[in-house]
Amino acid sequence: MRRKTRQIHIGGIPIGGGAPITVQSMTKTDTADVAATLEQIHRLARAGCDIIRCAVPDEKAAAALREICAESPMPVIADIHFSHKLALLAIESGAAGLRLNPGNIRQPEHIKAVAEAAAARNIPIRVGVNAGSISKEWREKIERAECSLPEAMVESALVHIRLLEDLGFNQIKVALKASDVPTTIKAYRLMATRCDYPFHAGITEAGTARTGVIKSSVGLGILLSEGLVDTLRVSLTADPEEEVFAGLRILQSVGLRQSGPELISCPTCGRIQMDLRVLAEKVEEYLAAIKTPIKVAVMGCAVNGPGEAKEADVGVAGGKGEGLVFRKGEIIRRVPERELFSALIEEIKAFINE
Repeated sequence: MRRKTRQIHIGGIPIGGGAPITVQSMTKTDTADVAATLEQIHRLARAGCDIIRCAVPDEKAAAALREICAESPMPVIADIHFSHKLALLAIESGAAGLRLNPGNIRQPEHIKAVAEAAAARNIPIRVGVNAGSISKEWREKIERAECSLPEAMVESALVHIRLLEDLGFNQIKVALKASDVPTTIKAYRLMATRCDYPFHAGITEAGTARTGVIKSSVGLGILLSEGLVDTLRVSLTADPEEEVFAGLRILQSVGLRQSGPELISCPTCGRIQMDLRVLAEKVEEYLAAIKTPIKVAVMGCAVNGPGEAKEADVGVAGGKGEGLVFRKGEIIRRVPERELFSALIEEIKAFINE
């Protein structure tokens, strides 16, 4: 059951309040390079990304946001660290959201200026605390065993939140990320008892596409099962399209989003009599260009395959020199092994066109 939260809007996309969980990513280009940034944004949109974030380290990047926001097919969030001037420039340039911790700005009049400008344009602010960026004060409390790291993360975030609330600003979403799963889980669980703002969830600095996807899947899987996710990012040292693919597949695997085909394939064993891995990889590559929700199975055992993958819409099961084509576990026909791929593609096309 989803946690009940307030609802905010990033552009026209609702976050929290029971809205569908969205997938975010971040551009990895120089934001000042408008052409490269927009090219990456359009690729991410085609991959299924809902919301994109761009780093804004200087005025050149903030100015570039004007064209980027105008041409982007999805809402753009400006990632600001310490400068209220950059936050104001990003708002003027059309950013649909800010990633900004008001406490980092320090001057009350500067925080007020950003909050008022954001409120005037209905632009939410994401308050985020990473485990590695808590203040020296909270780090010392942890060292003195006065609190745990998740507690320090939550209390730090609440300080930033109160700065905005004191100014009458409540279009807020919260992120509490660590590079390890247990700390992240504990922080979100604790924050869920302290506020009703929507959560931006993820495991920060999770790693490469190989290891980071595993860590993110475990962490986000737990948070999703507890209803503690309203929007997410899979943070990888990889092409941002890998982040989007992983995020969509995580949501699909827990039944929270249909985002194109799902491939079911057996892990193989000593009974296999064909090169199933090559076949499965060819099918996966073919399915990458399809947007229609469909379950496709590639099984290595003609005896058990159709039954074990009966939830698949279409599938094949290999045998010695030949294989079976089936739908919903029911065998349709038997074909030579060399024709298994083409026969499966034929069935996929037929299913989609029905």
